[in-house]
Amino acid sequence: MILRAFCLCLCILLMPLPALAQSRAAVEAQFQSWLATTLWPQARRAGIARATFDSAFRGVTLDWSLPDLSPPGGPKVPQQQRQSEFGAPARYFARGTLDSATSIGRQMARQHAAALARAEARTGVPGRIILAIWGRESSYGRAAIPENAFRTLGTLAFMGRRDAYFRDEVIAALKIAQAGHAPAGAMKSSRAGALGQPQFMPSNFLKYATDGDGDGRADIWRSEADTIASIAAYLAKHGWQKGRDWGFEVTLPASLSCALEGPDQGRRIRDWAALGVTRTSGRPFPTPEANEDGFLMLPAGRHGPAFLVTRNFYVLKDYNMSDLYALFVGHVGDRIQYGSGDFRTDWDTLGRMNRSDIAAMQRSLQAMGHDTGGADGLPGFRTRRAIGRWQEATGRKATCFPTASLVKALAK
Repeated sequence: MILRAFCLCLCILLMPLPALAQSRAAVEAQFQSWLATTLWPQARRAGIARATFDSAFRGVTLDWSLPDLSPPGGPKVPQQQRQSEFGAPARYFARGTLDSATSIGRQMARQHAAALARAEARTGVPGRIILAIWGRESSYGRAAIPENAFRTLGTLAFMGRRDAYFRDEVIAALKIAQAGHAPAGAMKSSRAGALGQPQFMPSNFLKYATDGDGDGRADIWRSEADTIASIAAYLAKHGWQKGRDWGFEVTLPASLSCALEGPDQGRRIRDWAALGVTRTSGRPFPTPEANEDGFLMLPAGRHGPAFLVTRNFYVLKDYNMSDLYALFVGHVGDRIQYGSGDFRTDWDTLGRMNRSDIAAMQRSLQAMGHDTGGADGLPGFRTRRAIGRWQEATGRKATCFPTASLVKALAK
């Protein structure tokens, strides 16, 4: 579940209600001043007409319900403790979510077969992968996207944690509006500012939105053909390798270190097979893949299924920087086209951990000289393999995943 945080600086939170209302009013006034004195000059330099700017921000006020806000002059608020992309891995693959994405995806495959075939012929991206992304991002266009894009982006640009990034996204959204790409009233976004059925950030719309139905427009709000073509274009321009799979669920021999995970530790798939890595399906690896690089990926360490992934897996991560997102897309695509079942290896039940606990573990590992990729509380592959290397170095059984007991052990 997405948590909605009302993140104000501590001094505002502790004020009595009349003072809080006055403080919000003061910040709203600062926002209007910022629109006039900071954002408008930047928009004008980018070629935005005054009429476009005024129309976009007419009546717009701050959205105080967005997460990670820091009113001007207050301390920067840390990122939220939990995000769906980095919860316990098994929860990402909830039965209802998988079944819905698969069943509707098959319907969409039949309904939009021609558009999917055109996109695949043009880009080499398989239709099943396009469908899985479409399903994950907007439930095949069925998900409500209710937010005023300019209110969301303006709020995040004014007092979000990544204000500079969102200022550029506001300008990109204004360019979209000025060029007339969006249908009337369609400039709605997610709470992160993403647009349309593919959930493109505005800057990505300008780079990758594609006309898939030949009407001269790239309407990612109402056109399924344009949505399909745009997702395919995004993946192709990020390096999707035609004819290659995204990856395979595998069984690892007990002797193989889980610390071999990562996109920087690849080896030929035939060499992984020589080490005893086998497909859980019992089938051999496809012959065209044997001499290509594969990469070990263990989203829950030894507590869940293991995968050998290809470079295309990391192209999927360019769409959303999450191992679990890319794995979901690949898995749902396989279910749609091939009727694949659940992963052969079950996920262990792992307790929920706060990101602050994982960050403490990362700092302890860093102090010992391990590379965790930062101390952000997110257990990415560098953190997972750092845990495994520490476990191996201290005579423990390597599991390569954070748990409450490991936090305690590393705190000693």
